[in-house]
Amino acid sequence: MKLSKIKKHLAELETIAFLLPNGELVPNHFHVTEVGKITKNFIDCGGTVRNEEVVNFQLWNANDYDHRLHPEKLINIIELSEKVLGIEDLEIEVEYQGQTIEKFGLDFDGSNFVLTSKQTDCLAKDNCGIPAEKPKIKLAEINNEPCCAPDGNCC
Repeated sequence: MKLSKIKKHLAELETIAFLLPNGELVPNHFHVTEVGKITKNFIDCGGTVRNEEVVNFQLWNANDYDHRLHPEKLINIIELSEKVLGIEDLEIEVEYQGQTIEKFGLDFDGSNFVLTSKQTDCLAKDNCGIPAEKPKIKLAEINNEPCCAPDGNCC
């Protein structure tokens, strides 16, 4: 989800809730302790130089059970971050404390912001000799011609 989209959703909500990939809600007394821009400059395993930028939100649970972050407050924090840090309309990445700091993508299900699982990947599969995934073929779709016919499908 991009920054413009979360602001649009926040403007329509009375409360904010984040749903973890396992279906549990982040406790409603969470704080957004950081909104920032993360720039990652790197070289992939194929030698290609890459540059990625994301907006980072860090969620944190405190022992402060009396306060709840309201949508308009988070909009204000986002707009201040855009102004002061020069943040563009980038994809959002969310950090949340699990076994260690976990990183998630962000989606919206109509009422909750959904933290989506992220996966690692090789960005240079063609340079690393990693074979492309073979297409899945249904046996029912294979031509029924005899295999050994002169114009058959086996040679």
